[in-house]
Amino acid sequence: MPIRRGALAATVPLLVSALTLTACGSGGSGSGSGEGGGADGKPEGDITFQTWNLRSNFKDYFTGLVAEFEKAHPGVRVKWLDQPADNYADKLGADAAAGTLPDVVNVSPDLSYPLAKAGLLMNLDKEAAAAKFKGEYTPEAWQGNVLPGLDGSYSFPWYLNTGPLFYNKTLFRQSGLDPEKPPKTYDELFAAARTIAERSGGKTATLGGTPAVEDFGRYGVKLMNDDATRFTYNEPRGVELLTAYKNLYERGGLDPQALTNTPDKTGQKFLEQKVAMNPGSAHDLENFKKSAPGLYRNLGITDAPNNTGKPNMYVMGLGINSRSKHKAAAVAFAHFVTGRKNQEAFAHKVAVFPSTKGSLDDPYWTKDDGTDEGRVRVASAKMLKGAVNYTPVVLSEEMKTVLKNEVAKALQGKKSPRQALDDAVAQSNKLLKQG
Repeated sequence: MPIRRGALAATVPLLVSALTLTACGSGGSGSGSGEGGGADGKPEGDITFQTWNLRSNFKDYFTGLVAEFEKAHPGVRVKWLDQPADNYADKLGADAAAGTLPDVVNVSPDLSYPLAKAGLLMNLDKEAAAAKFKGEYTPEAWQGNVLPGLDGSYSFPWYLNTGPLFYNKTLFRQSGLDPEKPPKTYDELFAAARTIAERSGGKTATLGGTPAVEDFGRYGVKLMNDDATRFTYNEPRGVELLTAYKNLYERGGLDPQALTNTPDKTGQKFLEQKVAMNPGSAHDLENFKKSAPGLYRNLGITDAPNNTGKPNMYVMGLGINSRSKHKAAAVAFAHFVTGRKNQEAFAHKVAVFPSTKGSLDDPYWTKDDGTDEGRVRVASAKMLKGAVNYTPVVLSEEMKTVLKNEVAKALQGKKSPRQALDDAVAQSNKLLKQG
């Protein structure tokens, strides 16, 4: 089960293409009033429920869920389907084009967007039988499934995730910085990075990679227009951020290999204490304990700096096929799976977080139990309050590469930051229109 689904964004254009003919006759944003039984009736009939690479590790959990639901609703039978991680978007596209999209389907916002735009997902905000449950979820989670330009949420919020930022307290201390006060804003981050570079004689960088689109979002840049038809991250604040990164790169605040570093490489450099800050997980803590006990003992955990007061999060949901023949059963089952009891039970089995209101106030997510997993879990849970998903739902892997390449040209001085971002936006907008 891939916790962060962004790696599959490269296949989303294929999903969009597969839906083109479907969208032509769909009537836009499926409100739930299409074919099939109404959503406000008695749950009954046979429905299909599709998850995303979950069967191998959680078969008993989902089998139990289905059995419990069917016992409570004798007139409903649920057929559980599970698709592998690879080519998941392709499978969705094929099912959508063939009219065989499951009644309840596991989607992330980037995958629900083309389906919703083609009229194939129920607009939960417009369907009373679904909208009545909105108050059971955190506002952040519900908003995370609202799609730009489509006026509503198209998935019941399911699990959430976010990533903590690790920092090396020893390197902070050696540079005269307070190790208990990591940078919270980008100005503080850049100031700390300059200090660490200067005090270490250029031997220690603070960051190992170049800015991605999430960084622009956290900086306060408006990434797209309101209906997600045009990228806008070349606005003045975007140029300001890239200029700051360029200055940092020239002064040693960025790793010299930042332009080509992969996440694995930056992780290794953090372990070797050549980089002062890096994203991580509980799995990394286990590695640090074995391979770098000095780092492990002096490890700080914080959230990525932002200027908005809102950390980044990843969102997963359950969408309802707007053409389902048994909408009432589909809505009831999706609500059942994503209800507080079942979300919390699932989040105890895997390192994800429930999206139901009040869940994250439980001691399991607020009190450190002394384990590495607990340490990261508590730190991450705090970040989810007020968090948003900064990654635009229409951003493809190709568009990410365009931005990365143009950023590299700016850092190398081959283009001005403004020109680099203007070019990146122009290329991405062209790709967006082609999609």
